[in-house]
Amino acid sequence: MAYRLRPDLKTGIAIAEMLGQLLQAAANDLDVGSETSAENRDRAVHLARRKLKRARALYRLVAPAIPDLRRRENRRLGDIARSLSPLRDAAALLESVEALQEAALSDEEAHALQQAWTVLSDRHERLAANLEAGQSALMRDAADGCREAADVAMEIAFNDRPVKLARMFAKAWTKTLKRAEAAIAACHDASEAESYHALRKATQTYWMHLSLLRDLWPSAIEMKRGAAKQLADLLGHENDLSVLTSVLDEDSSLFAGGETLSHLLAIIIRQQQALRRQALEAADALFADGPDLEPAVIEALWLRAAAQ
Repeated sequence: MAYRLRPDLKTGIAIAEMLGQLLQAAANDLDVGSETSAENRDRAVHLARRKLKRARALYRLVAPAIPDLRRRENRRLGDIARSLSPLRDAAALLESVEALQEAALSDEEAHALQQAWTVLSDRHERLAANLEAGQSALMRDAADGCREAADVAMEIAFNDRPVKLARMFAKAWTKTLKRAEAAIAACHDASEAESYHALRKATQTYWMHLSLLRDLWPSAIEMKRGAAKQLADLLGHENDLSVLTSVLDEDSSLFAGGETLSHLLAIIIRQQQALRRQALEAADALFADGPDLEPAVIEALWLRAAAQ
């Protein structure tokens, strides 16, 4: 099933089926990944976590209709995603170092990045070895959790009359835009990693909600959706650098000399500042309308489409 909602279908049933299919597909990814190589396990975890994010975004869109269930299932899916994160996070660090190669301004910085990749690659292998015995079992447990969540999702039922749905979508839309607005304000006030992480989460939810309702106004929503995806990617790169900085701060002994670490931090800080400037400019433009206008437009568009 495509990740989109249409008012010409029984929307409540379609939402329950979409959630069930996403979560069952995540379970299938984890089942297959638990029986393969470490590299394939990383890929399986990545695919499963992406589906979990989509399921959680869909739950956010229908949260006004099922608030208690949504809170409970959001906790369940969040716990599953976090249980899968250690190896994927370690792999993401290597990807971050590779992405920094073009940002090196000197031979010393390029050499520091090469050393960092080697050290972090060894760290990833050690972590994989330490988790090897329990990783397959952990993935199978996560798969079981996804299947249980899928069973719950398939039983979801709520009033899906067009008027009710339109108001529900508008309410969820407002909440997401307010989260983004607060995060943008916090990013302008202070350069804290948590503020940019909050903006990233709000942007990812917004992008997924635009994907779900893209058929309401394909041309306009597709433009917004493209801008939201670009912003989410920028903030994803920024977040990866924040995680990399934390690892270097927590375990500076990974590097024998302070000079290498100094070069690494210089590259990271320079690139992170550039990403934050780009992200804030993009966020100011993307969310310029604020949380008042767009939810009303979404509500009107759903009602118009449902009446046709």
